[in-house]
Amino acid sequence: MIVAKRKPIEEIKKMLKGYKKVLNVGCGTCVAVCLAGGEKEVEVLNAQLDMARRLEEDPIEMGAFTCERQCDREYLGTLDEKVKQYEAILSMACGAGVQFIAERYPDKPVFPAVDTTFIGVNQGVGWYEERCRSCSSCVLGLTGGICPVTMCAKGLFNGPCGGTNKGMCEVSKDQPCAWHMIYERLKQQGRLDCIKELQPMTEWQNQVPRTVIQPGYRKPEKETEQQKA
Repeated sequence: MIVAKRKPIEEIKKMLKGYKKVLNVGCGTCVAVCLAGGEKEVEVLNAQLDMARRLEEDPIEMGAFTCERQCDREYLGTLDEKVKQYEAILSMACGAGVQFIAERYPDKPVFPAVDTTFIGVNQGVGWYEERCRSCSSCVLGLTGGICPVTMCAKGLFNGPCGGTNKGMCEVSKDQPCAWHMIYERLKQQGRLDCIKELQPMTEWQNQVPRTVIQPGYRKPEKETEQQKA
């Protein structure tokens, strides 16, 4: 799923400077699941903005509404009447949702309240790890279902490098070597020949495997036995 994290409150305040009536629109799918932009997060952000603007003696009226999905036009019609009552819109959806809202209401300023981070998996409550970078060149069929683009700190399409040490990456002792894991997985499946299939060179960006732990949650100190397995 798409994983996002909320922008800092100061950045959001700066975007909304000068506006007195703003509709904050949440999304009921990915950002709700990753605890960044669902109905609860809309209420929390509205309360924070209301308090912050009161302290600055510059009150703001924040409306609240959560769509089923902001990235699907068929659900945006429920906003039509509500939007008319406000000067601007704050969207807590991913970048696709923000663009759809802005496209539907071109006469209203639309501001993003979250940063779209990556496509990830849920490892625990409030803890999400990147597992896909939408690279458009998926090789999971050849790598035993382990992504070398996100799981390898160097993003090596053809690995491993010379920095692996006892199954761990030279970048960090806490980072497993992706290609070591790929080797072990393919060996288990009897498919080690897949490693010999070289892939064309590709220029990757943002290579460090990313993690998001939402405010109020923390990564467990020890992995569960299931995750180790």
